[in-house]
This record gives sequence, structure tokens and C-alpha cells, in this order.
Amino acid sequence: MRLTQEPIQVLLVFAKEDGQSDAFWWACDRAGFRCNIARTPESAVECFLDKHHEIVVIDGRHSRYFEPEAVCRMIRATKPSENTVILAVVPQKLPEQEEPSVLPLLCAGFSRRFVENSSVAACYNELLQIEHGEVRCQFKLRACNSVFTALEHCQEAVEITSEDHILQYVNPAFERMTGYHRGEVIGKELTELPKSDKNRADLLDTINTCIKKGKEWQGCYYARKKSGDSIQQQVKIVPVFGQGGKIRHFVALKRPHFDNNNQVHKFNKEERCSGEHSQSECHSLRHRDRRKDSIDARSVSSRGSDGPSLQNRRHSSVARIHSMTIEAPITKVINIINAAQENSPVTVAEALDRVLEILRTTELYSPQLASKEDDPHTNDLVGGLMNDGMRRLSGNEYVFSKNMSQSQLAIPVTLNDVPPSIAEMLNDEECWDFNILELEAATHKRPLTYLGLKIFTSFGVCDFLNCSEATLRSWLQLIEASYHSSNSYHNSTHAADVLHATAYFLRRERVKSSLDQLDEVAALIAATVHDVDHPGRTNSFLCNAGSELAILYNDTAVLESHHAALAFQLTNRDSKSNIFKNIDRNQYRTLRQSVIDMVLATEMTRHFEHVSKFVNSINKPMAAIEETSTCSGNSESESQTNFRNSAENRLLIKRMLIKCADVANPCRPLELCIEWAGRISEEYFAQTDEEKRLGLPVVMPVFDRNTCSVPKSQISFMDYFITDMFDALDAFAGLPILMEHLSENYKYWKTLDEGRCKSLRPPPPS
Repeated sequence: MRLTQEPIQVLLVFAKEDGQSDAFWWACDRAGFRCNIARTPESAVECFLDKHHEIVVIDGRHSRYFEPEAVCRMIRATKPSENTVILAVVPQKLPEQEEPSVLPLLCAGFSRRFVENSSVAACYNELLQIEHGEVRCQFKLRACNSVFTALEHCQEAVEITSEDHILQYVNPAFERMTGYHRGEVIGKELTELPKSDKNRADLLDTINTCIKKGKEWQGCYYARKKSGDSIQQQVKIVPVFGQGGKIRHFVALKRPHFDNNNQVHKFNKEERCSGEHSQSECHSLRHRDRRKDSIDARSVSSRGSDGPSLQNRRHSSVARIHSMTIEAPITKVINIINAAQENSPVTVAEALDRVLEILRTTELYSPQLASKEDDPHTNDLVGGLMNDGMRRLSGNEYVFSKNMSQSQLAIPVTLNDVPPSIAEMLNDEECWDFNILELEAATHKRPLTYLGLKIFTSFGVCDFLNCSEATLRSWLQLIEASYHSSNSYHNSTHAADVLHATAYFLRRERVKSSLDQLDEVAALIAATVHDVDHPGRTNSFLCNAGSELAILYNDTAVLESHHAALAFQLTNRDSKSNIFKNIDRNQYRTLRQSVIDMVLATEMTRHFEHVSKFVNSINKPMAAIEETSTCSGNSESESQTNFRNSAENRLLIKRMLIKCADVANPCRPLELCIEWAGRISEEYFAQTDEEKRLGLPVVMPVFDRNTCSVPKSQISFMDYFITDMFDALDAFAGLPILMEHLSENYKYWKTLDEGRCKSLRPPPPS
């Protein structure tokens, strides 16, 4: 709740203008306060009633014009003055005079006094002290009035007790619910009030133990009304901490416990204590109040003049809303664990508390990597790839752009017009060992267009999108021209390599049977555009440099968001290259969302989340289904196919495909693996050089071209990111060739590292 009012208003009551009144006027101006001046008591009261000033300064130096105490009493007699600070300006005393008492001023209604001083600075300091002291306190008191007004009209029963459980406040809803008048209970201890015999004997002890630890308690409780009847309530008790972190009050929110037919449930089970805002419930019952911390609208009676039919419609609507299942899956999990804690031994209950703490975090899939002080390569590589951006530490700007025009694009060629040497290379594109670097050389660094034509044609993309081959060619050339050929790694050859890997995965039998054609088309498009306009620098670099893209995307998935957005901007810019122009709106939206999701999945900060979800949602359930199928003698059951074909699982599969395709270099044949390792290392070296030159934080200090060990960096990358991810995809799709290459390449880098070689290849024999 906002407690301050801007700007503060000040009323100066001075019969005549002099140095003192001018000083306060200019002090108000400096402080940004609004200031009014009144010359007579009558005009002062009139002005005050109109403006409701927070501060009133009354000149008390000259009683011949008006009595300052009388003016103060006149203002204090008005209702708005309750929260006003009134300052008396008193004359300076002579050296021989005794210090006068402030008691007469306080009795007249003044808040404080100010000894005459015509210095603007002195008046300014006085006003600031009043603002930060009395005025802010008055704002809080004024806010308290609003809060208590809300409590008085609240439909939930509110009960406030002291730390010793002595009742301090109850609202009218409490009176209506219990039948007690507030005068009958305020000042009494809770133990003095009659208790219902329907509660378990030790329930009160359980509640007290919980709230005395500073934790909230929430659950079902039976209270005894003044009439002697018992009423079941949904109760939430919240400790209120005061100065020094000590519990000063307890606030209890209560409402009758209803079922869907407005009948009170029978209470069968004890409630539990939770250190968080967990939803307690009566576990013997199916019904749960899913609107956490909200007023039970079913118990709110209309105070208006609505007719019976309108009232009935309201109750009907509320009943439908209340029966809706809007509980999140994680909430269900937490509720199940909470229920399990009730009858568990202390050690198990404590372990489950720890589980609940973990579940309530937002980084469920982000590992807490142990520090490896002896392995800076791992620290820098993992830190550089897993951080989405660092705090901006420099005023330097890093902005990249690429102006593209149609004149930069080569004249489109048909697939039939491809030179024989290139066509012969493309005949092997379905093989995993396809050499993309040879295609790069043969096409003069334009492999994406040629390979894209071949792969898109083999998957029937033009037929699916209802676009011509000429449109597809123009689009591929436009996208390829938007990659930076000057980048050693993130260029169109990398995009072509990822496209090739994606197509290879899509042709695997289990993947093929899990996805539909729209999924396949989306995957191929996402692979093609996933790094378009990449500047050859990491997200962390762009965030530290304060780049325009980092500002645009709020330092979150900067490059991935840019790749996805730019891909659609380029596609929609010109009809000649718009491959989406002929598909219907709904199909386009589905395809677009799928492409965006896959491109964003290549962002490394959520790497472990995506892999963990794939393992737990695809690998493990599939293994269980396969085991059941084996027992029944079926090789591929219908349940397996249905399981894989669900929308949620297809989404996880597509994410995994593009993630693996994006970093498949360690699974390529050794010579390709070595070349790609050299290219990515060079790009990181160039970034480190530029960070040092611009005075930016060095994101990966180990990637210094003079000291870096490339084998160590490759080993770390494989250990932390590659091995587990490809094990998971291999278990699903069956990728023996890739896993063999991965094993051989790991041994190669390990041998170099053990020989203390820091370069890509071993030194020549002497």
C-alpha cells in the first residue's frame, strides 16, 4: 500500500511577510512541497479545510496579531487535523532567560516547536526532519484507518491477538460467525473462550508449536459459538513480526467450511503445519478450496437489493466456479507430500520438508554445479554458456547489424541446375558422415541453399506449404545471406550442418513415427534459421556491452529471440521469398509457434531443464512401456505410439532434436570434430580479445588464445553438456554411429590432454 502523498502540502500562518516566512517559503520550494500562506486565523482555517495540509507552520513570535495557541486549537478542532503536524515558530530567548517549557504548546495542540531562524537551510532541514519523522508516521496511521475500514467490511472473520494470545481486535464478520460481541472477547485470552470438543485433543498444541516458530498454519478447525453450537472453519493464522524480528501479533482469518452444496463438511482428519503458503485441507474429503488466500464467495451474502432470480444466478455461477479444477500439477504434488508427512516418522517428515523446499524453487532443472577450482576450463565454459547475461559493467556499446539487399543474393538455381560435383556430394546427404565442409568449399561458403533445396524437397516441404520451388530457393538464399560469413563458427555452414543433423534425426524410425509432417517442416525451418544474423558473440557479451538487442530482449535469451523474430521478419518482407504466404492462418500460427519454440530451445541456460524433461517424460515412461510390451510379446504396442504422439511429448522430442543437432560436432567423424572445435575456439578467442579491448568483463577468461587448452575445453563440453544428452536421444532414436564417434573423439581429446598438448592436433614427431 502506498503510504506517501506527493507532494506534501504546507500551510504557513504568518500575519506579515518577513525573513522567517520567506525562509520557510523557499525551503518548501527546495523540498518540492506545495506551500500556501494565510495572514489571519480565519483564512488559515478556511485554507486548511480546503487543502488538508500535512504540515502547518504558525508564527508564534508576535501575539499582537493573533494568539498562536488559539489558531492551533481552531485547526485542531477540525477533523482533517488528526494527521497533521503543526509547528510553532518561537522567538529566540535572551542569554539570561531560562529555557521556556514546551508544555503549553503541546497542550494547545502543537506537535513541535522551531526556534526563530531565517536561514533557508535551517528551515529546509526542519521540514525534512518533519517529513521523514512525524509526517510519515501520520501517513502510516492514515493508512491504518483504511486497513481497519477494510477489515470492518470484510466478509471473512478476522481475529488479531497479541503475542500472548490476548484478543486485540475482531471484526463484525467474527461477531456474526460466533455470536459474540467484540466487547465480550477483546482483552481475554483465547484459552478463556469455550472450545469445541470435536477437535483432536492435541490440535491446539500443534497449532501453537507451528506459529511460535514464525510459520503460518492453515487448515480446518472447530470453534464453539456463543450459542454452544460447533462450527467448522477454514482457518489461516499468520504471525506478524515486529521490531527485532520478534513476533508481536497473530492474525487469524476464518470462514465457514462449505462443500459445493453449501453444506458443512464433517471433520475427520487433523490439519498440518506448513512453513510456506501451502494449501492445507481435510484429507478425508474430495473437495478442496482451490482459491488460495481468497474470500469464499459462497459465504458472502448480498447486501444489495438484488431480486431472488439474480441472487440464484449468482449462487449458481459461484458454485460452477468453485467446482473448477484449476490446481496446478506442482500444487497436487506438494499436497500429496504434505499428506504423506502426517503419519511419517520425524526423520522422513524432515526429509520431505527439504523436498518441498526444492519443489518450491523456480530452477527445478538447473543443476547446482560444484566448484572446480582446479578446472578453470570447465568453470569458464559452463559459466559462459549457462549464464544468460551478466550485470552491465561498462558504458561501451556493442551493436551489430547487417544491411541486406536483394543485390547480395545470387541468382536462384533449380535443383536440376546444381553442378555435377555438388550434386554428387548431395547424394550422400542422408548419411551421418556427410562432409559439410567439402560442400562449403564447393559452394563458395553457400552450402545452406544447396543442402536446403535437397532436404526440403525430400521432405515435401513445398507441397506442404503450397509454395513454389522458386519461392523456397529465394527464401533459402535470403536466410543464408543473413548469416555472417565472417564468423568462424556461427555462419551458414553451421546452419547447414544443423539442418543436416535435424534431417538425419527426423528419418530415424521412432522419431518419424512420433511426429507429423507439420512437426517435420517446423523442425527443418527452425534448423535453417536458428542462428540467423548471429554476431559471433555470446549472450553474456551482448548483455555486458549493453547492446541494442540485449536492451530490446531484457537480457533474456537475447540471441535466440532475435534469430526467431528476424527469421519471420525476413520471410514476410517480400512475397517472392515468403514460404508461408499460401497456408491458412491456423496452420501458420501452429507452425510459427513450433519454430519459435525450437529456436528458443537452443538457448543454453535451460539446457538441463530440457534434457531432464525428455529423460523423465520420454525415456523412462517408454522404457516402462517397452518392458510391459516385452512381457506380453509385442514389439511395438499401440500404447507406445499413442504415448509418443501426445502434443506434450512431441514438443519435448522436437526440442531435443534441434538441441542435439545444434551441438552435434563432437559426434561427427574425427576430422570434422577437430575442425569444428577449432572454429568455435577461434570465435571464443575473438570474443575474449574484444572484451579486453573494450574493457568489458571477460566471460570466459580461459579462452585466451595464448593460454587456452582446446582439448580441455572439448572434454569439459562433452562431460557437462554432450554425453548425457546424446545418451538420452540414443535411447529413444537409436544412434549407434553417433555414439561411436563421440566415444572415439572423447578418447582423442583425452589423449591430447594427458600429453599436455593444448592445440587441436598432436605435435609432429621429432
